[in-house]
Amino acid sequence: MSNILVQLLLIGLAAGVAGGMFGIGGGAIMVPAMVLLMGMDQKFATGTSIAAQILPIGILGAAVYYRSGNINIKHAVIIAVGLVVGNLFGALFANQPFISSEIMKKLYGIFLLLIGARYLFIR
Repeated sequence: MSNILVQLLLIGLAAGVAGGMFGIGGGAIMVPAMVLLMGMDQKFATGTSIAAQILPIGILGAAVYYRSGNINIKHAVIIAVGLVVGNLFGALFANQPFISSEIMKKLYGIFLLLIGARYLFIR
């Protein structure tokens, strides 16, 4: 399996887990991962993220990005596969009896701090 395919599947999986746990994914997981880990352009990453979530969330936004040439459809489809599987795992984890709402709040806060620090301090 190619390196890019593995990266895209892992991005989709991570976004799916976060979606299942916190109700987030595109802007908070997929876009930073594509920009910071894969070196993708910010607009291109945003367009690809929206395309991955196209039904029904991002269809109008994806159309705008597509007309501007800022979408990689193949990448979006691969990420979407990871989203479906990851969302299931995230939801299963978040709904375990030993995971309280307080733990979820703390995990989400840590996650947001790490993403923010990465954007602020690491190229």
